[in-house]
Amino acid sequence: MQTIHAAPVNDQSAATSVISAKSLDLTFQTNDGPVHALSGVDLDIGKGEFVSFIGPSGCGKTTFLRCIAALETPTGGTLTVNGMSPDEARRARAYGYVFQAAGLYPWRTIEKNIALPLEIMGYSKSEQDERIARVLDLVELSNFGKKYPWQLSGGMQQRASIARALAFDADILLMDEPFGALDEIVRDHLNEQLLDLWARTEKTIGFVTHSIPEAVYLSTKIVVMSPRPGRITDVIESSLPKERPLDIRDTPEFLAIAHRVREGLRAGHAYDD
Repeated sequence: MQTIHAAPVNDQSAATSVISAKSLDLTFQTNDGPVHALSGVDLDIGKGEFVSFIGPSGCGKTTFLRCIAALETPTGGTLTVNGMSPDEARRARAYGYVFQAAGLYPWRTIEKNIALPLEIMGYSKSEQDERIARVLDLVELSNFGKKYPWQLSGGMQQRASIARALAFDADILLMDEPFGALDEIVRDHLNEQLLDLWARTEKTIGFVTHSIPEAVYLSTKIVVMSPRPGRITDVIESSLPKERPLDIRDTPEFLAIAHRVREGLRAGHAYDD
């Protein structure tokens, strides 16, 4: 197994990219034999970018996000996060992670759920209170801090999960299909709120989705991936303006980008031939 390592200090990509992957591979060893999850992934993500990953189920989108978060260990290539190895970045608290399910503890109020990572990190009670109030305001849940998760809708629970990931003010936010289980109306509303949150915080966001419209609407860059073993078939730089009302999805520019994403997904399936 090849050990993943940080790029050298004088590596140009490390200096200019928040996240940089070079020839990244990951093979899982299972009882049924090896599973090649990622193959030759090359990608640079700059500070403040909103990057969506899209592809068929099992293509390695979530696996790549988990590699960034040091939840999986690549078996080849290099990966740096803020110029460090993913494990070093994890210990430096470089990112917040939002999972597909909100993962809130039902016996804790929303405030107490958000406080949990702050408690673990040793923040004082006064600083916890200040940070909790700030992130609840960011996700428009200021009046719901005393509620329990079961008293909130699914969309509100996901907003609380995002608030928890923002509480310790990491520069990077990793989001693994956070709105996939929500209905279209709620999803549209949360997409609008997420764009507003991104504009206000200037975080670097990595976002996994199965939805072409969602990827195009949210992103400054769209990474299209092939079926397993996960490869990048296209990286699309969005030409859409930063201010994006929902009806931008009906414009020729939006539809042209969506068409290119769809073509990239079709091209990726050629690897099965």
